[in-house]
Amino acid sequence: MSAHVPAPPVPGPDTDTDTTEPPDAEVTWQRLHSRVIWVDAVKLVVSLIPTLIATLVFDVPFTPWNIWPVAIVTAIGIIGSVKDALRWIKTRYRITEHSVERRTGLLVRKVRTVPRDRIRSVDASAKLRHRLSGLRVVTVGTGQNATTGEAPLHLDALSKAGAEQLRVELLGHRATADEGSEHVIATLRRSWVFYNLFNAWAFFAAALLLWSAYWGGQTVNIDVKSVITNLTDWDSLGLLWTIVIGVSLWGVVGVIMLAIFFFSENWNFRLTRVSTERGSVLRTTQGLLKTREVHREDKRLRGIEISEPLLWRWMGAADTMVISTGLGRLQGGEPPSVILPRGPVRFAREVAVDVLDDGVRPLEAPLRRHPGNALRRRLGRALLVAAVPAGVLAWLHATTGLVPGWAWLLGPALLPIAVPLAVVAYRALGHTIVGRYLVTRRGLMSRSTAALQTRATVGLKFRQSIFQRRLGLITVVATTAAGDGGYKVVDVRDVDGAPLAGTIAPQLVRPYLDSRERG
Repeated sequence: MSAHVPAPPVPGPDTDTDTTEPPDAEVTWQRLHSRVIWVDAVKLVVSLIPTLIATLVFDVPFTPWNIWPVAIVTAIGIIGSVKDALRWIKTRYRITEHSVERRTGLLVRKVRTVPRDRIRSVDASAKLRHRLSGLRVVTVGTGQNATTGEAPLHLDALSKAGAEQLRVELLGHRATADEGSEHVIATLRRSWVFYNLFNAWAFFAAALLLWSAYWGGQTVNIDVKSVITNLTDWDSLGLLWTIVIGVSLWGVVGVIMLAIFFFSENWNFRLTRVSTERGSVLRTTQGLLKTREVHREDKRLRGIEISEPLLWRWMGAADTMVISTGLGRLQGGEPPSVILPRGPVRFAREVAVDVLDDGVRPLEAPLRRHPGNALRRRLGRALLVAAVPAGVLAWLHATTGLVPGWAWLLGPALLPIAVPLAVVAYRALGHTIVGRYLVTRRGLMSRSTAALQTRATVGLKFRQSIFQRRLGLITVVATTAAGDGGYKVVDVRDVDGAPLAGTIAPQLVRPYLDSRERG
């Protein structure tokens, strides 16, 4: 069962068209910065270095078996450089009174048009080669890519001054000259690295490094396997200790790589509130080899969200995001809604207070517990997780004999894991109303606590599955144009659904209830 209070229609996405007739013919088309060509030329030369080193320095025979790893690196570099050069030749852009337009294509010409009144963000990023050459990649977003999946408009690349000028022209985010116009909310703390090291990606990162080292060594006649074998007498250690030492070293290498990646991505991180000609903005700047600068207008801020991953909850780790209109889901890297690197949840809550800047501390308010039937629902799911595999394995044994008779016991063996997880999922539920904020918490693998301004609610949904109906539960969804588009209060008592909705958005619920009474 689902009831929905309709909201005003959302404007359509920006247009993609194959027409070559621009609406403002008097505005000239501009090229990307010509320095891109020189960057690509250097990139092409650099891509040849591995092959030259292998053949000239290490005297590696030029055969397909010996040379293919570095040949692949060289080929990727050459293809990328040629592709970028062709893109520079055929790409034009212009800023008209009403839109931003980009024309691309070699054989098939395409014109991408983004209306200026729908532009919500203009972000700049730079890889190492861009930084060394004074270039920036500009990303123009409309915010629609968060819900429709459309890509933002990229200009790769403009000069650093040109990128700043474009941002000011489109958004008016020129910092004011007033003293103290920039307020620093948070800067990078080195201790945060420990919240980003302990995960399975460490082993994948180490595996990639070791694989690359092995094939790179093979290319230059270095047998990495023999080098590792000769480090110690592995036979005297025995199989068990060999596995323990190998896995430990593997993990250490992965942790070191994750630490390097963390500092590379977040070096010189700063979260600041900057006063501009069109109001204040939240600005983040970060990066060592690749820099990134993101602006988020305060007038579009609708709340904040903290997510605590299950496997890192014991450390008190949290990810922090703003709930805002006009921010796309993906713009090259992490979402622009993320305002802090993963760090301690206590610090994230303090930052949330400064970001909201209204004297309310919604993320620290005590939450209402959900009814016991919500726990029953989750325990029922846990039993299904055990019962379904047990039934399938028992049936396979009885009908085909492909599995042994004891295989069905693997199902019940899942209960010691499934039941505690069901309890954890139930304990994650909670909600309350604090001032002008709806605060809702839910999630198992990632416990998310979101504080949404009630004025940002543009619609309400009531969802009730057949299982919820039998248990007297209902889910209330506050739909909004910001963030994920909807924030759920899961499994409250069905008799509490309408009063809760009336508290969240009385202006939406009252006409709906009145119409039902008249009916």
